[in-house]
Amino acid sequence: MKRTAGKLADGREIIYFDDTPEAPPRSAVDTRDLPRSHPLSEVRRDPLTGEWVAMAAHRQTRTYKPPADLCPLCPSTPGRPTEIPESDYDVVVFENRFPSFAQGVPELPSTVDGMPMVARAAGRGYCEVVCFTSDHDKSFGALAPSRVRTVVDVWADRTAALNALPGVAQVFPFENRGEEIGVTLHHPHGQVYGYPFVTPKTERMLAVAAEYRDEHGRPLMGDVLAAERAAGTRVVGTSEHWTAFVPAAARWPVEVHVVPHRQVPDLPALTDAERDDFAHFYLEVLHRLDALYQRPLPYIAAWHQAPVAVGRDLSWLHLEVFSVLRAPDKLKYLAGSESGMGVWINDATPEQIAERLRATA
Repeated sequence: MKRTAGKLADGREIIYFDDTPEAPPRSAVDTRDLPRSHPLSEVRRDPLTGEWVAMAAHRQTRTYKPPADLCPLCPSTPGRPTEIPESDYDVVVFENRFPSFAQGVPELPSTVDGMPMVARAAGRGYCEVVCFTSDHDKSFGALAPSRVRTVVDVWADRTAALNALPGVAQVFPFENRGEEIGVTLHHPHGQVYGYPFVTPKTERMLAVAAEYRDEHGRPLMGDVLAAERAAGTRVVGTSEHWTAFVPAAARWPVEVHVVPHRQVPDLPALTDAERDDFAHFYLEVLHRLDALYQRPLPYIAAWHQAPVAVGRDLSWLHLEVFSVLRAPDKLKYLAGSESGMGVWINDATPEQIAERLRATA
């Protein structure tokens, strides 16, 4: 893989990741007249739950469902410059023009309107866009294994880089796919967030993992993985280094966890063999998901990895892929119980979901 860094017209960083070291030089200049952005992100702690909530009002003006010929993630062409100055690329990463979190955000009062129970702080973090291919009409599942391998290396590169930034507490690579999920740019891409706090879900998972290790002396995910592989009823597929299974308490109508057989805290800790194996195995998982309803499945693919400074010995890297599609033409809406109380109700059992995914072979 070849890595080349540059700057966009407004000073944002852009990095090209080419599949091979023999790739041509990346020296195109961003010719747009862009003003420097001044995001005003902030975070406030909910006094009733203790959870941080991000406020990013400047994102209201972000690009929304442009036609294909105006896609900002496609390569630039004569007379139509985009976010990527080059005329072609393999994988590219750049700072989000409309970030939820950013460096250089101004300091704020430590509380809201003098309410000491509502903590407030600058939303100081990082948000990047990861374009998986220059082909607007492709999908992640249609990439070659060699390109997926490049993307894995990119995720690892960005995790290590953002982990080192001041104020970043947790790095989260993810992909949103499909309008039903809320995607507003159809070009195949994902994002990487550098949060200024440890996310509520990760905090809860670490607390449960700590309780389990204190009681049993073993990592929780390791025992879950061993039990799922032994039972087999929820296993969707397995490879030399990875297993994909529907979790026994699945929340979503389609939900798969892709878990390495070895405990590692994050993507940078994966070996070359584990990365190579994932590149082939994950494509198999995605093909099964798309075959489930004989249509491209809208999904979120979310990497769970260790925070920067806490729980690294408790964390077990894994990828969670889930969808809101409960039938070819029906969506799972988060209604009263899920949205109001956080109590999930699934319309299918995990065993049924896994059986349907295995049958897609």
